[in-house]
Amino acid sequence: MKRIIYDCDNTFGIKDCDVDDGLALIYLLGSKEAELLGVSTTYGNNRTDVVFENTKRMLRDLGRTDIPLKKGGLSKGDYNSEAADFLVETAQHFKGELSILATGSMTNLGAAYKKDRNFFKNVKEIVMMGGITSPLVFEKKIMDELNLSCDPEASEDILINGKNVSVITGNNCTKVLFEKSEYRKILMDSDKKIASYILSETDSYFSYNDDCYGIKGFYNWDVTAAVYLMHPELFYDRIGSFNIITDDLNTGFLRRENPGNCMLNLPEVKETASFKDSIYKTWFGVEV
Repeated sequence: MKRIIYDCDNTFGIKDCDVDDGLALIYLLGSKEAELLGVSTTYGNNRTDVVFENTKRMLRDLGRTDIPLKKGGLSKGDYNSEAADFLVETAQHFKGELSILATGSMTNLGAAYKKDRNFFKNVKEIVMMGGITSPLVFEKKIMDELNLSCDPEASEDILINGKNVSVITGNNCTKVLFEKSEYRKILMDSDKKIASYILSETDSYFSYNDDCYGIKGFYNWDVTAAVYLMHPELFYDRIGSFNIITDDLNTGFLRRENPGNCMLNLPEVKETASFKDSIYKTWFGVEV
């Protein structure tokens, strides 16, 4: 059983906003080996207060208001928040046992480190979604990196000082596309209420991706990080030396360099069918 805090910028169900944070939350809720100790909210896809209220709504929809929900920093450098306090206290209580999944700006984790210099020592592992190793070029435009670049100082602290840090980069996420026809068929063929809920909240996301980026489907950015956290056997580990500097992180760039100042793991999905199968099966394990 993994004890987890999920730190996210969840905009699931909000028009013209990413849905993958919410899909990652559903994945964690459906994972039998996951004990979700709490959700902390941050900015990125939208403002922190919007993310907080949206996540509260979603937990209510899913019948999981028992899960603690904490509001994080409002912007870069806002390091005093209930989310940061919650991260520090939980890491101290479950020393060496806490896993953190981070899929938004890294302000809350950076704040926890500033409050407690033993924070990363107390945490078992961190899986984050973000960063690029080359430009994300799509048919209509280049997609900017979002998560690591929101708060470069906090991101730098995590990448250099964190232990067992795995980064699901934007580049590696693009290796598996969720196409509309397949996605809709699998969800519509299911008799699970969660399938209808997911479809109703995410169906418009396909046209958003097509209109903005020319993507004929969507990449399950944050869900990929959640799958790695729970099922690393579905990935190839890619551990290497990196030289992390603030200037690079202003665009989310992760510079491979040996010698560097940290070792990071940039996992890659092994096989598309098994990866997707894990996602759908786990989603369908959520009772609503």
